[in-house]
Amino acid sequence: MQYNKEYIPREIFNDVAQHLQRPEITLITGSRQVGKTVLLTQLRHYLLQEQNVSPEHIFSYNLDLVQDQQTLQDQTAFLQFLRDRSQKSRLYVFVDEAQKVPEAPRFFKGIYDSEVNAKLILTGSASLEAKARFKETLAGRKRIFALPPFTFPEFVSIYDATLAEMLAKRDAINPVDIASLVRLYKEYMRFGGYPRVVLAKTTEEKEAQLQEIYSSYVEKDAIGFWGVQHPPAFNRLLRLISSQVGQLVNIHELATHLSVDRQTVERYLMLLQETFVLQKLAPFFRNPRQEVVKAGKIYFLDTGIRNIILGNTSDMVQRVDCGQLFENAVFIELERVRRNHGGRVYFWRTKQKAEVDFIWEQGQALFPIEAKYGISSLKASRGLQSFMQSFRITHALFIALEQKAAILPKKDFDLIYPFQLEKNITE
Repeated sequence: MQYNKEYIPREIFNDVAQHLQRPEITLITGSRQVGKTVLLTQLRHYLLQEQNVSPEHIFSYNLDLVQDQQTLQDQTAFLQFLRDRSQKSRLYVFVDEAQKVPEAPRFFKGIYDSEVNAKLILTGSASLEAKARFKETLAGRKRIFALPPFTFPEFVSIYDATLAEMLAKRDAINPVDIASLVRLYKEYMRFGGYPRVVLAKTTEEKEAQLQEIYSSYVEKDAIGFWGVQHPPAFNRLLRLISSQVGQLVNIHELATHLSVDRQTVERYLMLLQETFVLQKLAPFFRNPRQEVVKAGKIYFLDTGIRNIILGNTSDMVQRVDCGQLFENAVFIELERVRRNHGGRVYFWRTKQKAEVDFIWEQGQALFPIEAKYGISSLKASRGLQSFMQSFRITHALFIALEQKAAILPKKDFDLIYPFQLEKNITE
């Protein structure tokens, strides 16, 4: 595929840029290599070019660099440095990988509470302990912005600006463009949205980039930073989960497979969630006697990482797990809609195993959603029928990528493509 080499703006940019005028700390979180550093560069350009901020009032530190680490070792000295330069104008202080500052929450809380005329913009990969301390110490002093890998609209903009604009405007899409979007979506499902992977030119390069991202995460973060004590079990857990996407999580079963205790599995799962590798999906319930209320499902926040862990980056024609992979991709899209519009996403399952893939809740409205990679008829499953009857729902969504036959519309169901989801549940 050919792609445009110009800078790709991120969907969260406008919200983050507006927050630069607020006094609270701007905290940008996300996994390794999702583009946090590039986003900081874009924000600096925004201040210089659109807000006419002098370069003398912008300071940038990257805590991967030893020299910058040394600069932020002494809070008192750094605070005096800022006071000396902020007498007449507001300063903007960018700190990349801020969790590497010793006692980071205390350090930045002290600067914020000193009321020095400086705006703090921090980035960092989340950690269980550091994130918990940030939540407690910086309560009321910050706003968190989560930066994911490229979303599908961002991904499309790399290859076809016209299609990207069409998605942004939510215009009607003709069959030729639908075919192009389906082709791109299959690529997106296969390799995910990490920028370096998306911009790699060959399959071999994409696979190598994915493997490097995964290996770096395990070696530098999980083992090096968070002290995972059983790396083989941690890796096996990820492989097990990658093959069980969309299934109910059974902690006891996982612990037995891995030959570790239950607490270790729970700790690893929480670590993977806090570091933006996985996301747990909670069940929707109103009747605890009849419905699943505890066990959740787990999805990856990037399908490329899921595929490289599984050892399968084949195209859709060669896969036997298209359904699981597509369900994971739909979850990622639902998470994107939730970030942009609010709302909540669940799954539904009864103790008699009637199930609906996803339930979207927006205010008082409920949308049951079935994700099917390929579909040839709009026939409601037993689970979908049961949910609609139980909650008096009159409308449901089917999401499919391969719509294999001409399907007559039904008043109770809409058949859409995954890239039409935002329009259908928010308008």
